[in-house]
Amino acid sequence: MAACKERQSPLWRLEGVDFAYRGKPALHDLNCVLQSGLCTGILGPNGSGKSTLLDLLAGLLTPTRGRIWFREQLLAKWRRRQLARQLALVPQHFGLGFDFSVRAVVAMGLHPHLGRFALPTGADQDWLDLVMAQTGVLALAERPVTRLSGGEQQRVAVARALAQKPEALLLDEATASLDVGHTLALLHLLRDKVRAGGLTVVAVLHDLNLAARFCDELLFLHGGRCLVQGPVADILTPENIRAVYGVDSAIRADAFTHALQVSLRLAPRERAAAAP
Repeated sequence: MAACKERQSPLWRLEGVDFAYRGKPALHDLNCVLQSGLCTGILGPNGSGKSTLLDLLAGLLTPTRGRIWFREQLLAKWRRRQLARQLALVPQHFGLGFDFSVRAVVAMGLHPHLGRFALPTGADQDWLDLVMAQTGVLALAERPVTRLSGGEQQRVAVARALAQKPEALLLDEATASLDVGHTLALLHLLRDKVRAGGLTVVAVLHDLNLAARFCDELLFLHGGRCLVQGPVADILTPENIRAVYGVDSAIRADAFTHALQVSLRLAPRERAAAAP
């Protein structure tokens, strides 16, 4: 397997990054570069450090050891408001317990761009309508977010992040609560924005086939370490999948989507252990 490689146009650079929760290691010696203008998928088994990595990239956590650079400047040196104009994070859980309307929640994404006492302009409201339409929540604009389903709340969270006009979007399992149709719609939307320029996406995913279809690069984590990183066609191999997940796989081009398609089965040892 290839090691994590340095690439051109780095957006984030991680140098010898460790992180531990109350002394319990979560990430170990990460030396990776995430390139701008791509959709990068972060994959790995449960507990491998995917969400922790996203929180570090967002500046919500500070490395126990090592350094993280964002746009060639130490991430720790960025002011919070300044950073909020550059990147947005969609967390796993919506976490908003107040009866704000959907429009009010999405409008929170504008705050980094408004003056201290400024109110959204007509152009701002048009922008909110656009991102709500793109994420399929415009019809819900006046409803309280607490009365929405989990999938609807997740789409509101994505709309709020897009309203922020970020250059980089971090997604932590943003499709986990979505049905198949909304999952495909969201991933198509984000891929189109990346291809149009001006947006970089880093997404934690569990579905290898969605990652193969919509990502430009993949980064596999295992045991808190980066095992392999690179273009999808180079990284999505039976050897890498076996090393990360301990399962056997067959990979072929899908006749319908033309993307790589992964079929999985338990390796013989795991099948024997799972037998009654």
